This record gives sequence, C-alpha cells and structure tokens, in this order.
Amino acid sequence: MEVPGLAHSIPSPLSPCEGMIKNLSLDAIQLCDREAGNKSQDSGISEMEELPVPQNIKISNITCDSFKICWDTDPRAKERITHYFIDLNKKENKNSNKFKHKDVPTKLVAKAVPLPMTVRGHWFLSPRTEYTVAVQTASKQTDGDYSVSEWSEIIEFCTADYSTVHLNQLMDKAEVISGRMLQFSVFYRNQNKEYFDHTREVQGNRMLPSVKDNSGSHGSPISGKLEGVFFSCNTEFNTGKPPQDSPYGRQRFEVRADTLFNPDTNLYFGDFYCMYTAYHYVILVLAPRGSAGDDFCKQRLPALDIADNRFLTCTRAEGAEDAGEGAEGRGWGGLVFRHAQDVILEVIYTEPVDLALGTVAEISGHQLMSLSTVNAKKDPSCKTCNISVGR
Repeated sequence: MEVPGLAHSIPSPLSPCEGMIKNLSLDAIQLCDREAGNKSQDSGISEMEELPVPQNIKISNITCDSFKICWDTDPRAKERITHYFIDLNKKENKNSNKFKHKDVPTKLVAKAVPLPMTVRGHWFLSPRTEYTVAVQTASKQTDGDYSVSEWSEIIEFCTADYSTVHLNQLMDKAEVISGRMLQFSVFYRNQNKEYFDHTREVQGNRMLPSVKDNSGSHGSPISGKLEGVFFSCNTEFNTGKPPQDSPYGRQRFEVRADTLFNPDTNLYFGDFYCMYTAYHYVILVLAPRGSAGDDFCKQRLPALDIADNRFLTCTRAEGAEDAGEGAEGRGWGGLVFRHAQDVILEVIYTEPVDLALGTVAEISGHQLMSLSTVNAKKDPSCKTCNISVGR
C-alpha cells in the first residue's frame, strides 16, 4: 500500500544517522495536524508510553525512485501506533560529496498504514544510489504530543537503474530534438597511436570491448555494465564526411557502415544527456543478433526498428537486392545509412572488431579534449534531457 497524501510538514525526532535533518512536503506522505517540536527542544514528543521498536526491517520492490518497507512489531501495540518516522539518508563514503543540498529532505513522517508501505519521491531518491534507513513508531496523544519508540537498526539498500519505461521517456525527449536524417557511409573510432599499437601487438589486431564508463544519466542500466567498442558516425553538414577534430586521439579507424550495422544487427536506445552545454548526446547500442550483448540489451533497453527510427537507420536502397554475407557482415549490398543531424550519436558495438575490416589513418584536425564525454556528468537541471524520475 502506498503512503497517503501529505498535508504539511513538522519537525521530526532526532535521526540516528549523520547528516542534515529536513522536513518533507511530499504527496506520498501525510503528516500530523499540528507542528511538534524536536525532542531535545520541545515537550511535544514524550516518552511516557513505551512503544515497540521496529524489528526485522525488510526493503523490497526497489526501483530507481521508490521502495517498499515493512517490519515486525508487537501486535498488542498496533492500536497505539498512529505514525511512522522514517529516516532516509544517502550512504556516505570517502568519494562522496559531503555537502548536502538544503532542499533535500531525509525525514519522512507518515500516518500508520498497513505494511508494507511504499516510499516514493524522485526529488529525494536518486537511481543507483546507496541509502540508509531507520524507523521509529510514534503515538499521537490527545493533546497533540507524541510518544515515540527508540530508533530501529539502520538498514542499507541501493536504488535500481532506470527501467525500460523510464528509458522510453528519455527516448521520447530525444526524438523531439533529433532533427532530420543525414546520409553517412562509415563508422569511425578515434584513439591515440599507443591504443592501436597495443591492439595490433597484444590483442591480435582486434579492438576488444570494454565496460562502459559512468558518463550520461545516473540511472542508465548500461553504465558500468555493458561491454562494447565505442564508435561515432556523425558527419559534417557541409561535407557529408566525418569531422577532422576529435577529443579522443589523432588516429582514426574507419569501417564501412554495413560491417557493423546490417539486417543481422539489433539496435537499442541507451541514453540521452548533455554536459552543461548546448550539445545533446544519444547513446545507441549495436548488437549482433544472438550475441551476449544482444541478450543483455533485450532485458534492459528499448529496441529500435533499424529501418524506422529517429536516430540511426539502415534501409535497403530502392531496387537493391540482398548481397549479404551473413554473420560476418562484410558485404551487405544496397544498404543506405542515415544518422540524426541535431544530436551527437555515441554508438556501442558489443563485439570485438578486427582492424583488418577497416583502415587506420591520422586525422588533420585538432584533439579537442573539452569535448570528451569520458565519465561526463549529466546536467540535472536541463529540461530537454531529464525526466521526472530519479535525480
């Protein structure tokens, strides 16, 4: 059962966790009808009647911005319990930002409802984030004062990634700004000379998949999990060719588009984000049908029709016949490829790629490090690429 609606906020009891204690204005939480003081400052909360401490706390049904909580309590005291106090805090670690925004509440005060109870709110719950939670039971007295139990043990849990429902919401927003489709013919990957030397000498001439970094949306299910080789395909508007500048290195591997993208390939939407700039990025995943990467994406990402979507398409030219060579994908004939003009596409190919399938050459432009998306953090205030779930 979900926590009922909220009327207004009150100061809540002392927290067992470190950090700022705030009050919450939240549709999912209903508070008392009068303001009560902090136990150390006001007589509004008393300990005259002993209430049971919540035991055996269990967290379940965890999403990116909600969870269910339940616990054991003495059935003889249920009639006296009128409210629950839930203390929710981000779990601190040595790498975390110790500053807590003053508008982020940690104290939830709810009327007692049958358990399990759903706690939901994207303005204080973020995806893929570790939290601690503890609970008190409280009894509102006839004069408006409260008796409270001791705090329960502190439980730790981690919120989930975006679901495909959330990713579909992101995709809808990305489609709005994707712009018209431009034709292209190659995928390309820029790296430094040392990378390609290592590929030839150590990796048997194959660029091997690596785990995607934490750039983009914090709730993206591919960050830190999906393995692949990153490619680009955007072209310059005036030349129809790849740009000569790159943030990733002066050496560029180019491969025919049909080698990686053909009717034997599945296409998935992965993410949509910006980095406090006017540029917006869309991450797509190309996975050969039946591969491990394809199996991973089927469970987590929205699938795209390769011939009909707003980001990256592969269609057969009118009158062309199939000249494909199956799984190797080396000679698909009569295919036409297009990419969205107004977003920067980052394409993850989930299998190793042999350098013999393309060419490596030095670009004539600059290495613009400021455009790198490595571990780039998404702008949480951008209305174009954020959805009303998680933070």
